[in-house]
Amino acid sequence: MFLTATLGTLFLLGVLPSAASERQGHISVVLLGATGDLAKKYLWQGFFQLYLDEVSNGHTFTFYGGAQAELEQGQKLMFDRLKRLTCPSDVSPDRCAMLKDQFLRLTQYRQLKTAEGYATLNKEIATLLSQEDLEEAGRIFYFSVPPFAYAEIARHINSSCRPRPGAWLRVVLEKPFGHNLKSAQALADELKTFFWEEEMYRVDHYLGKQAVAHILPFRDQNRRYLDPIWNRHHVERVEIVLKETVDVKNRTSFYEEYGVIRDVHQNHLTEALMFLTMELPANVSSSKDILQSKLRTFQSLRDLEKSRAVIGQYEGYNNHVKEELQKGPDYFSRTPTFAGVLINLDSLRWEGVPFILTSGKVLDERVGYARVLFKNQAFCTQNETAWDRESSQCKRKQIIFYIGHGELNSPAVLVSRNLFKPIMPEGSWKEVVDRPWLHLFGQPLSDYYTYVPVKERDPYAVLISRIYHGKKDSFITTENLLASWEFWSPLLDSLSGEAPRLYPGGPQNKHLLDFEMAGGEVSFVVKEALEVMQAKDQQTPDQYKTLQSRFRQNQLVTAWPEELISRLASDMEAAAASAVERSGQFHLALSGGSSPLALFRQLAVHHYGFPWKHTHLWLVDERCVPLTDPESNFRNLHDHLIHQVRVPYYNIHPMPVHLNRRLCVEDDKGPELYANEIAALVTNGSFDLVLLGVGMDGHTASLFPHSLVGLEGSPDVVFTESPAKPHQRMTLSLPFINKAKRVSVLVMGRSKHDIVTLVSRVGHEPKKWPISGVNPSSGHIAWYVDYEALFG
Repeated sequence: MFLTATLGTLFLLGVLPSAASERQGHISVVLLGATGDLAKKYLWQGFFQLYLDEVSNGHTFTFYGGAQAELEQGQKLMFDRLKRLTCPSDVSPDRCAMLKDQFLRLTQYRQLKTAEGYATLNKEIATLLSQEDLEEAGRIFYFSVPPFAYAEIARHINSSCRPRPGAWLRVVLEKPFGHNLKSAQALADELKTFFWEEEMYRVDHYLGKQAVAHILPFRDQNRRYLDPIWNRHHVERVEIVLKETVDVKNRTSFYEEYGVIRDVHQNHLTEALMFLTMELPANVSSSKDILQSKLRTFQSLRDLEKSRAVIGQYEGYNNHVKEELQKGPDYFSRTPTFAGVLINLDSLRWEGVPFILTSGKVLDERVGYARVLFKNQAFCTQNETAWDRESSQCKRKQIIFYIGHGELNSPAVLVSRNLFKPIMPEGSWKEVVDRPWLHLFGQPLSDYYTYVPVKERDPYAVLISRIYHGKKDSFITTENLLASWEFWSPLLDSLSGEAPRLYPGGPQNKHLLDFEMAGGEVSFVVKEALEVMQAKDQQTPDQYKTLQSRFRQNQLVTAWPEELISRLASDMEAAAASAVERSGQFHLALSGGSSPLALFRQLAVHHYGFPWKHTHLWLVDERCVPLTDPESNFRNLHDHLIHQVRVPYYNIHPMPVHLNRRLCVEDDKGPELYANEIAALVTNGSFDLVLLGVGMDGHTASLFPHSLVGLEGSPDVVFTESPAKPHQRMTLSLPFINKAKRVSVLVMGRSKHDIVTLVSRVGHEPKKWPISGVNPSSGHIAWYVDYEALFG
């Protein structure tokens, strides 16, 4: 057999243990997709590095390259690559030549196309083990193939090519791991029918980047310095950035399906975010403890909405798509090639700290880093020229995990000298003191303690080593994968119809992609001019505005959405100020649904004069779900308004839909409780302002057409049934709404055009269209309708 001579030669050369009893077992490595690009660029070199590192540590190896090509063609393609394998600079040429020769002798090509091919491979491994009197330690199958091929290959391995009982199996999977939560779940369900969770290693090669891989060890080794400052009281913000100068030409098929957020944010940048924000377990060498802590951190991420992201697309992208995918001349892709996303965590450590995740193609430089910026809380009376770099607390303080490229062109860890001198592992990291001309983030390199790896290693070589050692914390578990998709999928869905900002690329981008944060939202700093093109014989919305200022004989305010929301928020603030001046308090009842969310954000971010201290917040209606449920109107009110403004907690009045651990049970008398609470606090039960919306069927609050309750008479608060899930609701009755001093009705979106047109024409018919019954006795009702809802 080919292995006998190889092992004998290695014993003589002193790269294997001297006695067979010291061997730890035999490992078979199978690289599927052995002739593909990833294998050629990284994986064969990574497995050769594994061999260099481990060949003298007790295990024996054989390597198999598997692909669908015929034997002769596959062998040629694979060995053409293997002949170009290289050794690190610290390996002597003679030793390198010898080890490379042995690696080639231990490597074979196999056509793995059918179940029979895997069964044959299994027999060959068993025969080899028997003839060489080797004990099997385990098998590694590396899937360097498209995800659509996973299931079939998994079936063949599970049925025909598992190792003997007692030996381990490690199956390595490359991203993408699904397109969204649903597809990731389907793929995970399929794979778990063939493999145990502990057998699967999902690769994110960024976890093999030396700077990223060192985040947790750095935090652990420097706990003494970091524990007091690694929190919201001291951290100003965190930036996680991956910028590239290349375009996606020849990759547009992949990019059209995935885009930059799926390609980079959902995996690479999110993994770095987890390492920075997770609570450190007591034992950072425990993969189980690290993975559990990551999962808890995913659960603390605040929901992502469209307002927390900005997206762009380089100008040449659309032409690349048309050329490569044969799209017509009128085709326009909405796929983003740039995205900036603002993330916040609901945790005691990180509450209020902005985490900015940014990535894009065709930008001004190629660089990656995770940068923690600390607050400058000192005031220095001396002139800036006298600030000492190591002791002045007024100089910028930051810790940077420099992933690579850029000015440094190397992985690095940098700590501002006015923070602390970090503890770094000797032998693997060295301090840089010889580049005084370099500046990073506006400061000379001399302002930092700077460390770079003693030996740079390719990420795939790092991860292949960790696969060999069974270190699961460097890989993506099924639980963490689904948690990540659950977090990112809502944002991806909300952005699917958005047109990205076009940018020219490279230095010409200038400030076009700069974005700013305000009130938990992000927006581009440089605003784009918006032109609305219409036929000459069409009237513009501005012309309509001059013709039409009444709706159902009441005040009408109409504008584009942003202007409309701004006007409504200003009117609400004026009403609040007037009520507080008159009676010392302002009672505001708010409807649920999606339309008010933009209003809530507007109030939180731009209306600092709003008298929140004297405002009582009530709900017009509520779904019969727990108040923490994403479907809850109160949950939306809390997430988008309450937690950002200073409303006294005793002025907040959620509807009691969840009593005695039950939801909306008549015997619990929730409506009666709410009516009594209103009666006790609101003079004459007359709210100062009630905000309503309109459903496409004409419902308002949770009063639906042909409802048996709530449209007339008493009681003031009732249970109703919705045609949509969740069916049970609690709502103010129509007569009670009409007792309000002022009512505002907000209607937005083209989907509401038909009902707006209908309601403009009908009379008082609340049983058919409940919104038509809104007619407060005060006579003060205003309709806020955007142009799309009004004009279609």
